[in-house]
Amino acid sequence: MAVSFLRHEVSDLCLGKPALRSLSISATVADAVEALRTSEDNFISVWDCNHHSKSLAGDQCRCVGKVCMVDVICYLSKDENLSSPSAALKAPVSEILTKIPGTVMHVEPSCSLLQAIDLILQGNQNLVVPIQTRQSSTLRRKQFPKSTNQMATTTNHNGQEFCWLTQEDVIRFLLSSIGVFSPMPALSIDSLGIINTIDILAINYHSPASSAVQLITQSLEQQTSVAVVDSDDVLIGEISPFTLACCDESVAAAIATLSCGELMSYIDCGGPPEHLIKIVTERLKERKLKRALENYSSVINASANSMSSSSSSSSSDEESSVSSSSSKLRSAGRFSRSNSYSARMVRRSEAIVCHPKSSLVAVMIQAIAHRVNYVWVIEDDYNLVGVVTFTGMLEVFREHLETMI
Repeated sequence: MAVSFLRHEVSDLCLGKPALRSLSISATVADAVEALRTSEDNFISVWDCNHHSKSLAGDQCRCVGKVCMVDVICYLSKDENLSSPSAALKAPVSEILTKIPGTVMHVEPSCSLLQAIDLILQGNQNLVVPIQTRQSSTLRRKQFPKSTNQMATTTNHNGQEFCWLTQEDVIRFLLSSIGVFSPMPALSIDSLGIINTIDILAINYHSPASSAVQLITQSLEQQTSVAVVDSDDVLIGEISPFTLACCDESVAAAIATLSCGELMSYIDCGGPPEHLIKIVTERLKERKLKRALENYSSVINASANSMSSSSSSSSSDEESSVSSSSSKLRSAGRFSRSNSYSARMVRRSEAIVCHPKSSLVAVMIQAIAHRVNYVWVIEDDYNLVGVVTFTGMLEVFREHLETMI
């Protein structure tokens, strides 16, 4: 059984994976926002392609990175971009691409599971894999025609489609064959030594949310989250990139004007409370950020109208005030970027936690169930001890696989 497990290739993990929707490297930040609004995925892949080439060589198209709404929000929350959000949105999408090398890497379907794990442990977040199909490239091109608008998203790259594998995909696959690793998965995370107590991203509940921007960026790069604690290091909640990714770009204004505690309430899946929308509006006025205020009101009203039209057909009056917009958002029951939001999984700003004596398999299941790459580790009094990540889990599985070899 162990020998057969070691023969698995990344193609085994790609079965049923959808083709990547992608954006051209020549697109703007505004194009990325529009693509994310209409996507059921939190991330959009960014590609550098030569679609005018007559060659169908695979190296004509390369995935160079990925973007999500968190990248946009952190970018727009900078002081210079708050002053001129319209100009910021016209910037090339490369402005918000992570500068960390190796975020994405192309691999062949024949790449072994062991090699894939090694690549992820080296820092590659997404492994881009060609989708193997019996259809001819001609049929694929007919099925997915090239758009004349180079900014439109596509799944076709010179006649080839791709999917990508994440840490979560690999952890899910390992969980499906967890018996191979017995008895290791039943051991506590404490005994396995995978609780990270050093590199914890945390901020005080009363701190300005703007002071958390760098931490949010780091948490996105590390695929973790920012813990929100009180003065005694008691875990209160978190500012999660996963939650932020389900919001829209108006959250940039909230980050610039609210405290961390207020921001947690603002991005909760119930939608921004009316009183917080008023606070953001008033503070933008106080700081004389006229363009930021205009952009904020526009996005809030657009989201409200979108949710209102999708959730109710009885209302014929379009209200434009901040108060009425908030009421519509609240009545819709969630904070939405688009009508496709219903297809997304939404999570509250409550932190997902475990204890040092929790078993590895229990923590794996917990993380997968909540679609996160980490779980906070706390004591019985909710004091923050550390964090367990998929990376830490993969390290112990990799060590176990080494013994199997």
